[in-house]
Formats: sequence, structure tokens, C-alpha cells
Amino acid sequence: MERDEQLKLYGVVADRLKDAHARVRTLQVPEGVRMALTRKLLVITAAAKHDLADAARRLEWFMEDLDEGRYPEDVHADGSP
Repeated sequence: MERDEQLKLYGVVADRLKDAHARVRTLQVPEGVRMALTRKLLVITAAAKHDLADAARRLEWFMEDLDEGRYPEDVHADGSP
């Protein structure tokens, strides 16, 4: 990937991650679901440091799941179902 293309992709992924975090914050879901979604975003953020293209794909899938209302199951703060 050319440097200019990679920088552009970094910017796109960064903007989409900000949007995703904002959407998760405003969802009317139980706190356990919000925590699980936030953890997924943190994993995608970490992945972006190593494989930007993979992180962009994972973020796209995450956003599609949000759009379709596909959320993880609610878990309690201690991790129990």
C-alpha cells in the first residue's frame, strides 16, 4: 500500500472509529451490552496499529451489525451471563 493511500485510510478509519464510539455511547441498551460493544471497538483500534486494512474490514462489519441491531448478549459487570 502506498504511503499516501495508507495515510488516507488511517484518517478514514480514525473518523469511523470516532463515529462508532459516539453511536455506542448513545445506544439505549443495557450497560453490559454497551461494555461488550466498547470492548469490540477497542480490539479494532488495537488491530489498526498492526493491520490497518483488516481493522477497516472489522470496523465495517461492526457498523453493519449496529445498523442491523445485532448486539452481543447482555452480560453482568462481573462477566457472568
